[in-house]
Amino acid sequence: MTKKTSIKLMIGMLFLAGATSPLVAGDIGDGYATLRSGTELTVEEAAPEMAKVENSDKRKARNYPEQPPTIPHQIRDYQVDLNANKCLSCHSRTQVEESQAPMVSVTHFMDRDGQVLSQVSPRRYFCTQCHVPQENVTPQVENEFIDVDSLLKKAGQ
Repeated sequence: MTKKTSIKLMIGMLFLAGATSPLVAGDIGDGYATLRSGTELTVEEAAPEMAKVENSDKRKARNYPEQPPTIPHQIRDYQVDLNANKCLSCHSRTQVEESQAPMVSVTHFMDRDGQVLSQVSPRRYFCTQCHVPQENVTPQVENEFIDVDSLLKKAGQ
């Protein structure tokens, strides 16, 4: 038996010897925290319910210049790949009159050199790289973000 194999066996035996009592989140010795929320390791907890996507079709205010707008509707099963872009079926220049959706920004028609193209630039084609739908959830961490207008007002006082 090699030295590495014997070390692995000793570690395994030590682990098994200590595994007779159930481990609980926050109580695994040495003060390590876990993501199990107090559930024993031998218990499989039910998955949390998926959050509902906002579907209000109302535009949200932006917090800073050049912030990409969020998607105010459901986009589940939208195809956005090299072959098709479902977003453009409503937001393209030729469809906005019929769909009443806001048109894709003119910046999306520019290439990296600033040349205006007749179609959406390939580097702006994959919408969900920047734009995301919002979910109705309670934040897990308090948000301390201050938008630019509030900062300017505060600085002017």
